Amino acid sequence: MEFLAVVLIAVAVIVVVTLAKAIRIVPQQRQDVVERLGRYKRTLNPGLNLLVPYIDAVRTKVDMREQVVSFPPQPVITSDNLVVSIDTVLYYKVVDAVRATYEISNFIQAIEQLTVTTLRNVIGSLDLERALTSREEINRHLSGVLDETTGRWGIKVTRVEIKAIEPPPSIRDSMEKQMRAERDRRAAILNAEGLKQSQILTAEGEKQAAVLRADGDRQARILQAEGQAKAIRTVFDAIHQANPSQKVLAYQYLQALPQIANGSANKVWIVPAELTKALEGMGGALGGLANMVGDVPSPEASQGAGEVEREAAEAAHAAATAAREIHDEVRVAEAQTTGGNVPQQGLPAPEPVSPESLLNDPSDQRERG
Repeated sequence: MEFLAVVLIAVAVIVVVTLAKAIRIVPQQRQDVVERLGRYKRTLNPGLNLLVPYIDAVRTKVDMREQVVSFPPQPVITSDNLVVSIDTVLYYKVVDAVRATYEISNFIQAIEQLTVTTLRNVIGSLDLERALTSREEINRHLSGVLDETTGRWGIKVTRVEIKAIEPPPSIRDSMEKQMRAERDRRAAILNAEGLKQSQILTAEGEKQAAVLRADGDRQARILQAEGQAKAIRTVFDAIHQANPSQKVLAYQYLQALPQIANGSANKVWIVPAELTKALEGMGGALGGLANMVGDVPSPEASQGAGEVEREAAEAAHAAATAAREIHDEVRVAEAQTTGGNVPQQGLPAPEPVSPESLLNDPSDQRERG
């Protein structure tokens, strides 16, 4: 009985092992290469598959998804004899599991060596500066060469990327200095252009301001001259319309005489002895001027003749007083210059001037007669 039990157990184990070898479940995006007695038989697709136990065997399990492999940095010499270190990344996928299994023993290692060889050929024909700026061109060349070579292995190279190109430390320092100098040059150029534009705008602003100031000054002078001309014309028209008489002119002169005498810049005045005759002569001259311009008092002017004569008398009295004060100041100044003695011979004292003598001059009497 015991022997029978052992046999039954052995048969059950053999049946289980046989079923396990006969049934094969393949997951999605994977293919299994099956050999029968050491020879390729078929390829198992995803799903449930049956095999002949103890005769069929799975050689390889091939992942059909796109794979990514990163190669270690490789030293490469450029055309200008500089050693640079280049890192590459490879994207590939298996399109034929049978050829990937039987055409090459290790396609990853083969792709790596092919990539390094092709990269050295490409970089060796370029200088450092062009190699740093031609990554897209290098990537396209590598992809073309690898895709053509790995096609017979059942491999499709989808993309090759260069991660980094590392020049020697001394070259990096030189490149950094060059870049710094280039940036400093650009900054200096931009600063100079900004200063130039600023100076141009400032000069244009000053020019426009000067033009506007000159134009404003010109307009102001034109308006001032027009105002003065209009004022002179108005005064001239008013004088001609008023038709002033000789007394009015003499009165105006007498009003101005005290102001002239009180000037701060007038230090010495030479006053004639016959002030009355001088005033009479000026009055005669003004009267002659009035006769030349047809000075005939108007009826309106005759009505205020009394008031005008009264004001003229007051002005004449003020002028005579100012003349006497000036004469006294002259005598005191002469006394100071001669040592305190008032000279006896000098300018004679002017005769008192009465307002009537200024107003009742012979020419006025002749006009009245």
